Amino acid sequence: MVSSVHLDVGAVSIRPIPADPPPPQSPSEWSDWGERDPALTGMQLERWLVELTPEGGSATVVGDLSAHPVWYGPNPSSRAMNMGISLIEAHRGKGIGTAAQQLLAEELHDRGIVRVEASTDVANIAEQRSLKRAGFAYEGTLRMAQGRRDGLHDLEVWSHVRVPGSPDSPTSSELPRDAAPRDRR
Repeated sequence: MVSSVHLDVGAVSIRPIPADPPPPQSPSEWSDWGERDPALTGMQLERWLVELTPEGGSATVVGDLSAHPVWYGPNPSSRAMNMGISLIEAHRGKGIGTAAQQLLAEELHDRGIVRVEASTDVANIAEQRSLKRAGFAYEGTLRMAQGRRDGLHDLEVWSHVRVPGSPDSPTSSELPRDAAPRDRR
């Protein structure tokens, strides 16, 4: 398992945290949820802090990641994890989100999760580019899938797949064109 990714701005790492502390203040136009559904309290949510450590410096929290299970059938091999990220605005556009998403996808694969997925608003081009650089493959669009304060939004679905029993297997974005979803970016 990779514990950090080194960038020009420093080393990016992720650290698991309990699900209940408030996340770092990293608002964006993509996270204005409005009223929360009370049924959400039963959702199995895992969280990680995204930390940046400049060379010779100490770690600073620059965002957070979350993941929750998505079931495509009743057996354990039908369990995927859907992940999301939020970065403090001053740390966006530097490759930190890409590195953090790579780290989390690998951590989840190391736990035996074959399919890690992420969804993002169709207008969130920066996140789509980040997911592609992190090794995710575009799969399609979910119509009217996410409600936010201003209404329903279409989402793009991206996946990072590791073939069972092969820690060095290619992700879906590295498979031959006819074996992976068409990547339109």
